[in-house]
Amino acid sequence: MTPRRPVARRAPGKLFVAGEYAVVDPGNPAILVAVDRHVTVTVSGRGLHSDGADVVISSDLVPGQGRWRWHDGRLHDGGGSGRPAPRGPDHVVAAIEIVARLLAERGLPPPSVEVSVSSRLHDNGTKFGLGSSGAVVVATVAAVAAFHNLELSPDARFRLAVLATAGLDSRGSGGDLAAATWGGWIAYRAPDRAAVLDLARHRGVEEALRAPWPGFEVCRLPPLPRGLALEVGWTGNPASTASLVSGLDRRSWRDGASHQRFVETTTDCVHASVTALRQGDRPGLLRQIRRARRELARLDDELGLGIFTPGLTALCDAVEAVGGAAKPSGAGGGDCGIALLDTEASSDISRVRERWTAAGVRPLPVRPAMEGNEE
Repeated sequence: MTPRRPVARRAPGKLFVAGEYAVVDPGNPAILVAVDRHVTVTVSGRGLHSDGADVVISSDLVPGQGRWRWHDGRLHDGGGSGRPAPRGPDHVVAAIEIVARLLAERGLPPPSVEVSVSSRLHDNGTKFGLGSSGAVVVATVAAVAAFHNLELSPDARFRLAVLATAGLDSRGSGGDLAAATWGGWIAYRAPDRAAVLDLARHRGVEEALRAPWPGFEVCRLPPLPRGLALEVGWTGNPASTASLVSGLDRRSWRDGASHQRFVETTTDCVHASVTALRQGDRPGLLRQIRRARRELARLDDELGLGIFTPGLTALCDAVEAVGGAAKPSGAGGGDCGIALLDTEASSDISRVRERWTAAGVRPLPVRPAMEGNEE
């Protein structure tokens, strides 16, 4: 039943366009776009090996190979080789485990495979902040499932990816998983991750793929209005989304009027941006991106999260100086910022790139990727 040939699947990275921070709560909307840099995962058969490992994971992000063995439906490192597994494959392991749970529910044995990960979402091991963790989970789920002849819809692949990651990061929105699955420009609302984990725990993965998920919604959006270009700048400083988002959990803020105002304003900004994209309203979209920047700045001032670094501030200021709109993409604190600029004003785009470079911000040659995880 298992194909002999290796199976490779890839998934794109992402950029948040609007809705950051608010989207971590179920049902709050965000806009994301997939980018044309990918993580590729290749799965091949493991067969019989003397090292005792059931699963071997290698990646261009970490040296060496990780060897893993199945025990009670979970992968445990070591694999009998006497060598510890390399750090950093948690998301790959979680993705393999969730597919194994689905296989078990269908009466099939756990995967015995070799998994190889190749990423273009990093630079010499340093992440750009383009959603590499999400992309690797989606690509791993797709590749392992395809290797075992599991036919999965995009919705099923996304749901498996959420079930794999929700236990690793309870505050992750899953927006990166959605962008990696569907590609293009999307509007997204996060599911209640605690509820879906509980559903899978008590009723099984198969049922969790079929049942309604509270809060979850995803729909495709048109690309940018004619005359606008998406430019991306990388600050050179990797950021920890989990640690930044954890700052939202201060009870004094979440229980107050400021939190409600932030969610309401951000939600309205996302809805207005969706309308602008659907209507091809270039000035309207620029207004909303500037508004989103201001709202993130207000949140940063109130909670001291560190969203706006000097590099991100310089990135935004350079764009607004020529009439464009810019903001951090994602949690901020480093990583990337996005800019929308007039395609006909090539001198303005060149000027922005020069100012970015002078401020230590590296222009990234990325473009929207209309395809998501490929079958």
